[in-house]
Amino acid sequence: MSAAAPAAQELRAATVWRSVECISDLHLQAAEGATFEAWRRYMEGVRADALFLLGDVFEAWVGDDVAQVAGFERDCAEILQRASLRLPLFFLAGNRDFLVGTGLARQAGFTILADPTVFTFGGTRWLLSHGDALCIADTEYLAFRAQVRDPAWQQAFLARPLAQRQQVARGMRAESEQLKRTGRDYADVDTPTALEWLRAADAQVLVHGHTHKPGDHVLDATHRRVCLSDWDASAQPPRLEALRLHVDGRSERIRLA
Repeated sequence: MSAAAPAAQELRAATVWRSVECISDLHLQAAEGATFEAWRRYMEGVRADALFLLGDVFEAWVGDDVAQVAGFERDCAEILQRASLRLPLFFLAGNRDFLVGTGLARQAGFTILADPTVFTFGGTRWLLSHGDALCIADTEYLAFRAQVRDPAWQQAFLARPLAQRQQVARGMRAESEQLKRTGRDYADVDTPTALEWLRAADAQVLVHGHTHKPGDHVLDATHRRVCLSDWDASAQPPRLEALRLHVDGRSERIRLA
């Protein structure tokens, strides 16, 4: 059974915009220096009219106060802030960085979007989502998602000392790596649910990440979905890609390596 479609936020492109780009699932972390450097170069060179970061930008985010102290997270915030001086940045939370809040948004100069958001650009209504809520076969994860998205849970977690929150994040990363080694096949976006969301939002194209299964899918005669690539600069070949949306309704994948 598909999940009921949530109400979507509405965002309209500025009339002067001709192209925007979308990225997701970078899983930035200090231990992955090559991917971080690839992202830094991309952020310094992107020439789109706006940039959408559609979740799991960070491998883990334990609260905005982590970017107030010297270290990897503050370096990331500074890169975002410099880019925000050149183009609008929009952030939509994923399953790893759902604790990104207004503090980081102010510090780094981006706008937080709801999941999902309808982005009207030219004559196309693009439905933007991280994608995790659409993987309805993964019932175990959806139960976890409901817990950690609860405001009371988040308030209690953020009240813990920073060092304790970082320790919890390290433990969750270790569990995730163990699952990867088992070769577990993760659930994909459910087509009936994706169509329900698109129709409820009066949108033509769903753009999402999360699944690490980049591809373009025709859902029916009038709807399609586009899954973004994850990033891994150390993979062979490297996975470094942005999705460019054009005002005329076209989309194209921009390979960065």
